[in-house]
Amino acid sequence: MSEQVKTTRIPIVERVLEANDQLAETVRSELARRGIFAIDLIGAPGSGKTALLEATLRQLKGRRRPAVLVGDLATRRDGDRLARWCDRVVQISTGDGCHLEAGQVRDALTQLDLDGVDILFIENVGNLICPVGFDLGQAVKVGLFSLTEGDDKAAKHPYLVTAANLVLLNKIDLAPYVSFDRSGFEADVRLLNANVPILSVSATTGEGLDRWLDWLDRGVSGAQGARAT
Repeated sequence: MSEQVKTTRIPIVERVLEANDQLAETVRSELARRGIFAIDLIGAPGSGKTALLEATLRQLKGRRRPAVLVGDLATRRDGDRLARWCDRVVQISTGDGCHLEAGQVRDALTQLDLDGVDILFIENVGNLICPVGFDLGQAVKVGLFSLTEGDDKAAKHPYLVTAANLVLLNKIDLAPYVSFDRSGFEADVRLLNANVPILSVSATTGEGLDRWLDWLDRGVSGAQGARAT
């Protein structure tokens, strides 16, 4: 009986992922047509995703035209926080779902006026496992870790590191107060994804945000350049 369950479950999972990937390509094509650089931000609960986006949106004011999609199991608290800094925010409630899916992103985008938007942040559900396997139509995946989570998280969650186009290490202002082997963390990342950029930031003090913003600027420029051609 267990073998039968196993063999029937795999095709179902594959069909779900295939349908998601098809929707993701639709989303990606529309965003590319508009020249919008889309970021899927993935991190654990408490890693500082919302705080990082708050700090980023403050810095981008007058510099970019951002939009934000926020995935959460319940409450609108993260969306309300980000709405103070961005006038184009949609909160997506996933209920008991542990990740966002491309269909949810597609539907949420219909609630936004995308004219003039050049960068889209998708704050995924706080989870280092489930969100990685679901393409949302983004241009890049950003994996967010923090000093307070421990230096072993990259090694324990290799799929996120492997899929990431950028790894951010947040809360570096807490380095004097926590035990964190930064060289060991970076070595684990390099074993999994040798060429991925690693940027250290503090959403609280602003340290390192300039390099993060430069990385975003390059992404926007690439998206708009591709649109022009």
